[in-house]
Amino acid sequence: QVQLVESGGGLVQAGGSLRLSCAASGRIFTTLGWYRQAPAKQRELVADITRVGRTNYADSVKGRFTISTNNAKNTVYLQMNSMKPEDTAVYYCNAQDIGWASYWGQGTQVTVSS
Repeated sequence: QVQLVESGGGLVQAGGSLRLSCAASGRIFTTLGWYRQAPAKQRELVADITRVGRTNYADSVKGRFTISTNNAKNTVYLQMNSMKPEDTAVYYCNAQDIGWASYWGQGTQVTVSS
């Protein structure tokens, strides 16, 4: 059974930092990532990282956010710095396994006040 357990969301002032964590279990995952969905907007990719460490970032977060994993490649982190009000959204952890199945976490709210 696949489980994705997220933590680390909350309220932060503009310019501040937050770190999200997601512990993934139940499969060997080829890609771990973070997506976000703001009110009345579509879910979008924030960043992802492959098992070999290749990373991909949305243009809007490049230079501010950093994605990483632990050595076991089963926990993914998103370090968010220089945060902006437009980063406010529900952030979802995503994991893809060897069979290309995609799994989602329950979501964690991130709110950036101006």
